[in-house]
Formats: sequence, C-alpha cells, structure tokens
Amino acid sequence: MIRTRKKLADSIPTDPWVHTISVLSLSSSVTAAIVSGRFASTNKPKRRPCQLPAPMPGENHQVTVTLIDRPTESTATIAWRDPTHCCYGDQVWRACRSRVEGVCAMSGRAIYRNDVVFKPSRCRASPLNAHAMILAAVLEDTTWS
Repeated sequence: MIRTRKKLADSIPTDPWVHTISVLSLSSSVTAAIVSGRFASTNKPKRRPCQLPAPMPGENHQVTVTLIDRPTESTATIAWRDPTHCCYGDQVWRACRSRVEGVCAMSGRAIYRNDVVFKPSRCRASPLNAHAMILAAVLEDTTWS
C-alpha cells in the first residue's frame, strides 16, 4: 500500500505550472470528447428567440438597433444590442417578405404579412434575435438621413 501511494505521489507534478497544464490537458480531452459527440446528448436544446421581458415601472429597457452598412440593396449590416439577452456587433440581415405580423425593431411600427422586411441571416446556429424584423422602408430612411 505504501508503494502505491509513493508511486501516485511521484506522478503528481510538484511545479504549479506543470500541474496547471496537466489539468488543462485533461479538461481539453474531455471537452474534445463531448464536442466530437462521444458524450453528446441526442436531445439538442432549442434556441429561444430574443424575447424581451416587459419593463418594470420606471425601468428603461431598450434594444439598441443601429445600421452600420448597406453592402447591397438586399443586405444590411446591423449592430444589435440587448442588455439582457444578446449582442451582435456586425450581424448581416437580408431582405425578404414577412411571413408573420410583428413589430419593427428600429421604429416600433407594425409589420404585416408580405411587408418587405430585413431579418437576421440564418447561419449554423440560429441567432437569438432570429425572429426580429426591420421594415425595409425604415432602413431606407435611415440610410439617407
């Protein structure tokens, strides 16, 4: 029993830096196994859209939406800042027709079905503000003001 303890003690690095690196190496191999799918769950969590909580009386809760650039007529680069849910510094939005009614994230105006709107581009992981919309007319007004 004493020999086993001694061998175990000899294998533990005494230098704090070496110990830290060995712990990080162990952690990264576990992370790699999780990412590679060996420990991955088959039930993938669903991403929720960016739904803002109702502000409390006297509380000023606002999403800040800023037009950064209009690379083409059908795309816009938007900065989306929500202090409680998500923040995207240079998110690409694309023009499309609205499939549902909603509210313009920039102006607060009503959006009706088939209105021309801009929505965040779909990517591998759906952004938290994927259901947000901006009226195309509002972006046009913002571009020229």
